[in-house]
Amino acid sequence: MVEWQRAKRQQGTHKTKTISEISGTTKKPFKQKGTGNARQGSLRSPQMRGGATIFGPVVRSHAVGLNKKFRKLALKMALSSKQKEGALFVIENTQLKDAKTKKIAASFAKAGWDKPLIIDGTKVDETFAKAARNIKHVDVLPTIGANVYDILRHKQLVLTKDAIAALQERLK
Repeated sequence: MVEWQRAKRQQGTHKTKTISEISGTTKKPFKQKGTGNARQGSLRSPQMRGGATIFGPVVRSHAVGLNKKFRKLALKMALSSKQKEGALFVIENTQLKDAKTKKIAASFAKAGWDKPLIIDGTKVDETFAKAARNIKHVDVLPTIGANVYDILRHKQLVLTKDAIAALQERLK
């Protein structure tokens, strides 16, 4: 599942010009015989300066196929592995009356969370997300953004009550 996510994230927009895409004439650069040089057919050939690249990268998708059932199972397994490790925490909500980065960082340190992933309900509380985004190794996602790679990458997983309800609905 992690390989699928990382491959899907790759852009694949790298490209080099082939011999048909190089601008230039198709005329022979010099005559076939009598110059003492090797015979040449085109200035666009790969051995010429400014010529084409042979077997260079082309625009393509790196994504591989993965069934929905398997993706759902992988998310269930990631959640259960965090539960088994004792790294899954549930909070009421992320709404704070005074959402400051310093206060959130202090509360994370007090709880012993050094690399948490916070998954909120269908919509993330904007003030909490703004205050938490400047803390290193802390990510705040909506339920729809919950994914296996981020869950496994973070040490702690923090879910709100709304997130649990939405995840249960999503994983039916």
